[in-house]
Amino acid sequence: MMNMMGWGYGLMAWIGMMLVPAAIILVVIFIVLKLIMNNNNKNETIPSNALRILDERFARGEIDEEEYKEKKALILKR
Repeated sequence: MMNMMGWGYGLMAWIGMMLVPAAIILVVIFIVLKLIMNNNNKNETIPSNALRILDERFARGEIDEEEYKEKKALILKR
């Protein structure tokens, strides 16, 4: 008799109402974390590219050791 009064469907509806918002929250958290991680990866490549270019310029003799050290310190400061 209880099932005819809607208890069975009420429980399923309650579970559904809890799972859908939880799933939406998890998707939002996943997207935010993914964006943060991508942003961090972009920030890491900028100094490494700059250092590579600086090393190449020093190796070719375009800049002297003093200028090399100054620019390297500036790049690593970021």
